[in-house]
Amino acid sequence: MKQFMDQDFLLSTETAKKLYHEHAAMVPVLDYHCHINPEEIANDRKFENITQVWLGGDHYKWRQMRSNGIEERYITGDATDREKFQKWAETLEKAIGNPLYHWSHLELQRYFGYTGHLNAETAQEVWDLCNAKLQEDSMSVRNLIKQSGVTLICTTDDPVDSLEWHQKIAADESFDVQVLPAWRPDKAMNIEKVDYVTYLNKLAEVSGVTITTFASLKKALQERLSYFAANGCKVSDHALEYVMYAPATEEEIETIFAKRLQGEAVTREEELKFKTAFMVFVGKEYHRLNWAMQLHYGCKRDNNVFRFNQLGPDTGYDCINNYAPSAQMADFLNALNATDQLPKTIIYSLNPYDNAAIGTILGCFQDASIAGKIQQGSAWWFNDHKTGMTEQMTSLANLGLLGNFIGMLTDSRSFLSYTRHEYFRRILCELVGNWVENGEYPNDEKVLGKMIEDISYNNAVRYFGFSL
Repeated sequence: MKQFMDQDFLLSTETAKKLYHEHAAMVPVLDYHCHINPEEIANDRKFENITQVWLGGDHYKWRQMRSNGIEERYITGDATDREKFQKWAETLEKAIGNPLYHWSHLELQRYFGYTGHLNAETAQEVWDLCNAKLQEDSMSVRNLIKQSGVTLICTTDDPVDSLEWHQKIAADESFDVQVLPAWRPDKAMNIEKVDYVTYLNKLAEVSGVTITTFASLKKALQERLSYFAANGCKVSDHALEYVMYAPATEEEIETIFAKRLQGEAVTREEELKFKTAFMVFVGKEYHRLNWAMQLHYGCKRDNNVFRFNQLGPDTGYDCINNYAPSAQMADFLNALNATDQLPKTIIYSLNPYDNAAIGTILGCFQDASIAGKIQQGSAWWFNDHKTGMTEQMTSLANLGLLGNFIGMLTDSRSFLSYTRHEYFRRILCELVGNWVENGEYPNDEKVLGKMIEDISYNNAVRYFGFSL
């Protein structure tokens, strides 16, 4: 029997062990998509206790606590941090097979030196150990990032954001990790939302462009795109229910936009036409700027309306949308490609059944401008577990070139989540190692080692064009 999460955790073959320890583990971390707060990096925040680090805003954990019958006051309510931690420990001991079990214990091992296992009985021991460690200067936000081997972070930022914290970090010569903004214009696109016009007023104010038409909206966005580019941005991100393609004339779009500005609701058909025009416009802008476009779709959000009204969004009530938009995705990319304005694009679906469809779409739009110009993003959200990552990489390998894959990201709000890169790299090495030991690929360490290092780090550096 193997020891619990030892140095060869998830590595069952000699080839896998060699690839991980001598290659994957040796390269830095590039986290090109996350939701951490740049203000906390600028101020080098220190956490008072492990609950603040682990349970503040982590809807992954909140979902499982609810599945364990924990009262909401111990999750998002007014219970003490010690009480919340206890309830999480009681939940975690039941999470066999869940990536949260692996993630939590990787974090305990790497950052706190704890090699036991967290459960109801050991909760006090772990609470005391972690809280004592968190008082050390080595556990400030910046030092956590540095000891994790991170060289660059892309946050997630709205077009109206001032980017003041990014600027303060960039100006601080004592911290050499790049923290760059990533453009997330969902609020500018979501014409159906109740507060859409209010948001446009904010966009008009920061851009200096009065927004009265779709044409002026595009001008305002161009002003903010330039501002983000001047602050080092090289990547965009879009949260989509699904990828739509409903083309319309400029006149139709202006009519729809004018209707919404007048306070009228738009129909579902009008919404899709407007969003199509919006996405085609920003896609062409990304091409002009040489940015990468990330498309996250396949999520049905805020399903529990009762809880949404109490707690708001991003509190653990989202699920997979079973709609597979392969034809619409192909049509959307083709609309950009038709005028040679298709940017580098990364496609993520929350639905694992979309893996093969995405894999076939990639091959339709690759070209010589960059290896792997169109990427399938790493297994996302409900899929970033051992099975999901293995299936995503296997599908990508079957239908494309795994060697050009840009690898893992945290997609997290926690400063301890960089161990997810380790988790991914171990799974990658196990997958490749098994293929080699099964005689499906030659045991050429020079080629294999470079491939593992590239997928783990180097491919992303080249793909995004970061200066490191």
